[in-house]
Amino acid sequence: MTSSTRGNLDWLLDDLVGRVPGVRFATLLSTDGLLLGRSAQTVREQAEHLSALASALHALGRSAGTYFEIGGVQQTVIELDHGILFVTAAGANACLAVLTEESANMGTVAFEMNQTVLRARTFLSTPTRTPEIDGPAAAIHADRTLP
Repeated sequence: MTSSTRGNLDWLLDDLVGRVPGVRFATLLSTDGLLLGRSAQTVREQAEHLSALASALHALGRSAGTYFEIGGVQQTVIELDHGILFVTAAGANACLAVLTEESANMGTVAFEMNQTVLRARTFLSTPTRTPEIDGPAAAIHADRTLP
């Protein structure tokens, strides 16, 4: 994703925050914690911190699914004393994280997050990062066969 594409998705996060009662912050992140977008109410430092937290939570859920052979993680929800943190899978290698007030309706927030993901699925997925192979190294890797 280019930075201009990421910047263009901020409107989508602003829309989510503006439409859903109780939603305070929304960030879009890669599964490895890279901030891809944020709502206007979320200052950059908060967005980066939320992205790091959301990435860790998503990884924990992925690990549980893999270890217990029950599939991939779709959504993680943490109820706090005065708020709720949601992390939703948003395509390949991307997540949508939302932090709400305690009064937010969990069902409504989860539904609207999924609608947001559906509205922009092609923009929300980020490619898996792989090293580029050029020149002589490409020939070496091309000759390898997988077991």
